[in-house]
Amino acid sequence: MRPDPPGRPATDHTGPTGFRMVGENRYREQVGFYYDEIVVGTVIEHRPGRTVTEMDNVLMSMLSMNAAPLHIDAAYAAAGPWGQPLVSSLVTLSIVGGMTARSTSGRTTANLGWERIHLPCPVFVGDTLYAESEVTGKRLSASRPGEGIVSCRTTGRKATGEVVLTFERSFLVPTEESRTDDRTGY
Repeated sequence: MRPDPPGRPATDHTGPTGFRMVGENRYREQVGFYYDEIVVGTVIEHRPGRTVTEMDNVLMSMLSMNAAPLHIDAAYAAAGPWGQPLVSSLVTLSIVGGMTARSTSGRTTANLGWERIHLPCPVFVGDTLYAESEVTGKRLSASRPGEGIVSCRTTGRKATGEVVLTFERSFLVPTEESRTDDRTGY
């Protein structure tokens, strides 16, 4: 995750960034980072964004057994403070958390915890969400050789810029020494 200096060409990359050469003129898309590649302070902007649909809200609300009428009954919600169904916070957390997984923890062996989850602004059907994560810490695991613990703070925003979700998360990531790319076809 060490970027090349601005204005200078990439010097230590073989092929396009985000891919690994696996043969002549053949590249394999990379998922996430190894512990050794992660730099504290790095900010990752997650793309693509995601427009929340009614199906997302109803289906995910039902899958998580959150049948509150505020989320799934438009007539009930119309009489409430928002005048429309509010997207369940579990749906918002799932979408934003999912956006971050490929890049922050694509090589993760375990999620260790979610902390300080805050939902400062409501989300409605039709809102487009974006996310960014800042790496806030890392350390080698004392109990699991070949793996390290990484922490990040994620912010989810509407396309309008309003913050809808913040959370902190920690996860276990293998070191370069423990890489499994060749064994697993990655």
